[in-house]
Amino acid sequence: MPRSLRHLCLILLPILLLGPLTTAAMAADLGIAAFEGVWKGNAVSESEVSANFQLTSRDIDVTVRSEAGGGFNIVWNTVQRQKGDPNNPRAKLKSTKMQFAPARAGVWRGAGSGDPLNSAKPIAWAYVKDRSLTIVSLQIYADGRHETQIYRRSLSGTGMVLEFIRSVDGKQVRQASGRLIKVAK
Repeated sequence: MPRSLRHLCLILLPILLLGPLTTAAMAADLGIAAFEGVWKGNAVSESEVSANFQLTSRDIDVTVRSEAGGGFNIVWNTVQRQKGDPNNPRAKLKSTKMQFAPARAGVWRGAGSGDPLNSAKPIAWAYVKDRSLTIVSLQIYADGRHETQIYRRSLSGTGMVLEFIRSVDGKQVRQASGRLIKVAK
């Protein structure tokens, strides 16, 4: 075997042998601690519901805190601008607080979640996959129609990326996407 080929084999062999281990370690799901802190930013919301407010701006902040026992709580505030005069929309603050208790590794059950068929309360759960914390809620209306809301918060090199989708009976009626930066631990 020529010396240059042997040299190349000596360089590539460790990469080929250790590559799958490195890739597996990098692909491991993050823990909830990676999402802890106070995050602020803005988002753009697109809606099929309103002819006057199909595209709106939102100010958002999110606070994630771990709790004893492996659970966590999350609070998010959204300043919505989707009502009133389209040239001067009214700002409305919507605030949501949820607590989650561990259900199994990487999955949490929303505290106070109801039975979606027998309660006005939606069922909610959260899970971490790769670099994303996803919260899903499912509500079944009295007439049998259903609504899902999915909040995906993904960590990126520069902060957090938010994706939100609201669907009614499987039809997407609103989506929002935005970026946040961590402003406090």
